Amino acid sequence: MATLSIPPVLTSPRDDAMQLYKAFKGFGCDKAVVINILAHRDATQRALIQQEYRTMYSEDLTKRLVKELSGKLEKAVLLWMYDPAGRDAIIIRQALSAGTIDLRAASEVICSRTPSQIVHFKQLYHSMNGIYLEHDIELHASGDHKKLLLAYVSTMRYEGPEVDRATADLDAKALYKAGEKKLGTDEKTFIRIFSERSRAHLAAVSAAYHSTYSRTLKKAVKSETSGLFEFALVTILQCAENPAKFFAKELHKAMKGLGTNDTTLIRIIVTRTEIDMQYIKAEYQKKHKKSLNDAVHSETSGDYRTFLLSLLGPGH
Repeated sequence: MATLSIPPVLTSPRDDAMQLYKAFKGFGCDKAVVINILAHRDATQRALIQQEYRTMYSEDLTKRLVKELSGKLEKAVLLWMYDPAGRDAIIIRQALSAGTIDLRAASEVICSRTPSQIVHFKQLYHSMNGIYLEHDIELHASGDHKKLLLAYVSTMRYEGPEVDRATADLDAKALYKAGEKKLGTDEKTFIRIFSERSRAHLAAVSAAYHSTYSRTLKKAVKSETSGLFEFALVTILQCAENPAKFFAKELHKAMKGLGTNDTTLIRIIVTRTEIDMQYIKAEYQKKHKKSLNDAVHSETSGDYRTFLLSLLGPGH
């Protein structure tokens, strides 16, 4: 469930474009107006506002936002302006570009998306950059992590709920043999099962593993693998079982300790607001006995804080 709140009576995209133009005029930008409009419009509405703005003022709205905003607010708003697939393509491209390499961010996005979402952002990745996603993975990732990502973005997995229990049991056994049962790890088996099986199937494999070996599959992955390969496998597994719990954990990591990882905070809030942010908020509250809104409020400030909290919706 999304947390995006849209006004019951909507102004037209044309009116929104005019209000934004007014907010940009004069000395300084009226950021409250910008946030109030953009943080309460869905992807389709945002695209229509951009069309109207270009028609009326012969100017690209995103380019104008770059001029008018700055810092973390600018980063968050610009990312929000895209539709989900375009946004994923942009995040991954930045994470796989020399100078801003962030293989963890690329892995998080790739390994937490469904096969149809992957197909969509791969097409946009190519049309936006003139290069295939696989090429950039090949260039910047390495070892088993690279093999897993390449397999994950190129395999069409089933997206339905049906599971063959017998196969799930066999997969659990194969993973046990490939990991905890032997000295060393047979990474190929982990890559094959994690990249070829559906989410429902992997969740069943995880349950079968736990009931057969009295140990969680996640713990097995963590003890048998390390680094980015481990993170990618754990992301795939957790998103098969409970994506909201995975993102709640990542948000907590981004805010705990000294300083805040704003790149992660922006990426997760902006990309999940229109998908499952209600569930993420519930998981966060359950685990940390504190609302996600309160956590974000204490870690951010100013217009940046206002924008993120607008996306998160009411606190309780």
